[in-house]
Amino acid sequence: MHQARKDRGLLLIESTSNQVNQFGGYTGQTPPDFAQSVRALAAANNLPEDRLVLGADHLGPHVWKNESAEVAIEKACVLARESVLAGYTKIHLDASMHCADDPGDRRQPLPDEVVSERSARICKAAETAHDALSANSPKPVYVIGTEVPVPGGEMQGSSAPEITKPQDLERTIEIAKRTFARHGLHSAWERTIAIVVQPGVEFGNDTVFAYDPDRTTALARFAREGWHGVYEAHSTDYQSATSLRKMVQDHFAILKVGPWLTFAFREAVFALAAMEEEWFSGRNNVQLSRVRETLEQAMLRNPAHWRNYFHGDENALRLARKYSYSDRSRYYWPQPEVSAALERLLANLASEKLPTSLISQFLPEQAAMLREGRLPFAPAKWIASMIQAVLQLYSAACGEGAQETPVC
Repeated sequence: MHQARKDRGLLLIESTSNQVNQFGGYTGQTPPDFAQSVRALAAANNLPEDRLVLGADHLGPHVWKNESAEVAIEKACVLARESVLAGYTKIHLDASMHCADDPGDRRQPLPDEVVSERSARICKAAETAHDALSANSPKPVYVIGTEVPVPGGEMQGSSAPEITKPQDLERTIEIAKRTFARHGLHSAWERTIAIVVQPGVEFGNDTVFAYDPDRTTALARFAREGWHGVYEAHSTDYQSATSLRKMVQDHFAILKVGPWLTFAFREAVFALAAMEEEWFSGRNNVQLSRVRETLEQAMLRNPAHWRNYFHGDENALRLARKYSYSDRSRYYWPQPEVSAALERLLANLASEKLPTSLISQFLPEQAAMLREGRLPFAPAKWIASMIQAVLQLYSAACGEGAQETPVC
């Protein structure tokens, strides 16, 4: 929100269907709950509400894929209705996953016709919900496309992912257009602003595949000549500033970022914990936070959020829990004992003024900003600075001057 305020641009925040849904999701929030909490944060951070865009990511049967297709799609329709009524205005329609009674090889993607039919049903529910809102409520815009990792998942292989073929993309778009028309969704199709494609960027536990514009020439040409919208790119985390800017120029105008932000948060917290140990170790009157150990214990007690994502011996698992690019530790920071350890860490570091020479060892950029007066002596602000350094890369890629037409 600070970055959006600084840029004077829009802030897009999305919830995934397994995070927020009509049953609470794993965050315990329904769409109205999520919308209210984000708007309250915006108000507290002086971000005007008209600069805030709420989106639904992977809105489809993913959460209920172990049920029959009819039941799963109906639940997805309910989620679409609740999301639009709560003020969500950007909807990623993703009905690409097999449901319990779908025939055929589950290792193969569902036919485009099936995916489009189910997506159109969900879209219809969203459109009907919007009809119940006031006349001046902005109409939802839609994103289609299935070439995207499942919610919460990242690349597991050791080779770069295959780039979407323009001929496959053209077929997907044509089938979706016909299906939307058959359901009377002509207006919704005109508001379908983007399609998710695979641009060859991805990350795993210790690997990042960089954007290679030479491999996406055909996709960039198709965006100019064969598609009225732009591309949406998932898994753009850890790309360089140059890569992000080039992606936008090649019509990947919506860049998703997720784990990189919590990865930066974790990096900053671990750096602060190292400073705490250096400065306060051996003092009987100071209780160390032991935040790293507390986080590790929480992850070991409940391995559900990382067990299926990490592989190898105990040492490999230990390192992945701490340092993996997929950052599965992000699920554990809200737990009471971990949150309490973090609060103790920040309180300890705020109680005395550490020398910038020590800070420089672990957070050199923040130490330089401290010396120059561009950052206050407030450890929580140092964490924010680390996160904002990532956001600024996206801001530079997507903001005014990034291409002839600014994007958000």
